[in-house]
Amino acid sequence: MATHPAFLITCYLIWWWMAFFCVLPFGVRGQHEDGVPERGHDTGAPVIPHLRKKILWASLLALVFLAATVAMVAFDPIGIRS
Repeated sequence: MATHPAFLITCYLIWWWMAFFCVLPFGVRGQHEDGVPERGHDTGAPVIPHLRKKILWASLLALVFLAATVAMVAFDPIGIRS
């Protein structure tokens, strides 16, 4: 059950989105912190969002969380099934 493709894909996607939303605020500097904001833009909008780095970090974190989830389901260390 822990290696069924639907289980793995679903868990990975859930973990990926959760990790992505967790890493989104890291390293963000708003336009109001970096000088004069551009006209018509929100002052809290990030100057450089670093999305590629954040996508990579979210992917790595999701893999770690997926491995932990598969291990918990496969080995049942807290005895849910018994």
